[in-house]
Amino acid sequence: MLKPTRRRESRSHRGATIHDVAARAGVSTATVSRTLASPDLVSLPARARVMKAIEATGYTPNVAARNLRARKAMMVLVVVPNIGNHFFTEILRGIDDELVGSGYGMIIANLDNRPEREARYVDLAFAGQVDGVLLLGGRVPEGNGRRMSDAGLPIATICVAIPGAGLPFVMVDDIEASNAVVAHLHALGHRRFGYIAGPPGNMNETGRRRGFKAGLAAVGLRARDALYWPGDFMLDSGVRAARDFLSRKDRPTAVYAVSDHMAIAFMKTVTAAGVRVPEDVSVVGFDGIEFSDFVTPTLTTIRQPRRELGQAAARILLEALGGGKPTRGLHLSAPLLVRGSTGPAPKRS
Repeated sequence: MLKPTRRRESRSHRGATIHDVAARAGVSTATVSRTLASPDLVSLPARARVMKAIEATGYTPNVAARNLRARKAMMVLVVVPNIGNHFFTEILRGIDDELVGSGYGMIIANLDNRPEREARYVDLAFAGQVDGVLLLGGRVPEGNGRRMSDAGLPIATICVAIPGAGLPFVMVDDIEASNAVVAHLHALGHRRFGYIAGPPGNMNETGRRRGFKAGLAAVGLRARDALYWPGDFMLDSGVRAARDFLSRKDRPTAVYAVSDHMAIAFMKTVTAAGVRVPEDVSVVGFDGIEFSDFVTPTLTTIRQPRRELGQAAARILLEALGGGKPTRGLHLSAPLLVRGSTGPAPKRS
């Protein structure tokens, strides 16, 4: 009587099947499947027997086959404007935190700021190779005459609400944050302001500029008297703004750059030319990236909770993938971190 049992155990360890697990646990194969896919639908005693049988037999579920039967790819497409921008690193980590816990992986679509790259990822969505999409670029990708939102997949956006798209979003309040920047600088005595912008048409740039102008109006200053430099969130535009700043006789005493990259590049360029920060000019950034802690002086900045943004957006998407009604929109707090790069306005000579 013992020999058949030993042979059966030996076979199971070489390649146990779901039938072996069901027989050992005394349940149906359907119960084994439910235990693995939806454990809440199985009673605790039955679930315990199934898990014990899986451990004893060494059974490994065929995830690929199960996904095929369920017609799920178990993958989420994350569309990133430029993977070279360190701002996105913590957001991606937050997304991965949530997806892995639910058995999902992610495909990163790096557009590299080139709209022509969108088409391949639109095709990917229409081909059913992903189950949902997270957008970080502030626009719905298009290509080959199709829009990604027409693929019938759940989509959520991060860092921006796309006007007219009707998509769930997770972001900080750009207008409120810019108001806080102006109020802080005005309280330090600054009356001449400079503003380094983000890319034209970018929704975050639109909100931050609107908040900057509203903040100036709130303290009795005219927005048109501020100095505005074009930018694209990246280092080079901070350098260009700094060079123009250095060429001027009547310089702003406070500069607000709407990304930390631009703020850091601005500070490095002007200090190399002998301008002191914050004694001669105060500088504020936006994002709270890791590098802002390690520059000299440390950068005053709006801290975006990047990891939390990614986690929250992934949860919203998972709600939709599970058949639930996702949160429509969520604003997270973004505090102003006051550090070494801002100080009292210099007195006019």
